[in-house]
Amino acid sequence: MTLNVYLSGEIHTDWRERIVSGAKGLDVRFSGPVTDHAASDDCGAVILGAEPDRHWHDHKGAMVNAIRTRKGIQDADIVVVRFGEKYRQWNAAFDAGYAAALGKSLIILHGAEHGHALKEVDAAALAVAERPEQVVDILRYTLTGELPG
Repeated sequence: MTLNVYLSGEIHTDWRERIVSGAKGLDVRFSGPVTDHAASDDCGAVILGAEPDRHWHDHKGAMVNAIRTRKGIQDADIVVVRFGEKYRQWNAAFDAGYAAALGKSLIILHGAEHGHALKEVDAAALAVAERPEQVVDILRYTLTGELPG
């Protein structure tokens, strides 16, 4: 069984690389958003035309990025959404809600400090992890039935 896993959320740490590296040897295909911050912000204006108003510049980028995001979440068996310490990731919360609405298996990843703020998001998940390695353990268990250890 191949698992399609969409990795959503913050782009400022190495959590994605830790999951992908830890899952080597497992039958998992990963996808996710564009993680080049500048490319993600500017894609709409670069592709569809410049916007003098920053609001419309951002709006175009959000729409173009949504094409990739929707496709990735729709095709996923599991959606992992990471909330980092430093930035508010409103887009990550939206992705979690979209995945939950589609009935996707949802794993939320965040530190203990966000437990209260994300309690509703956590309640929609099948698992809430604090470390990327726990996500890898969930993937391994899902595919093999083996516990870490």
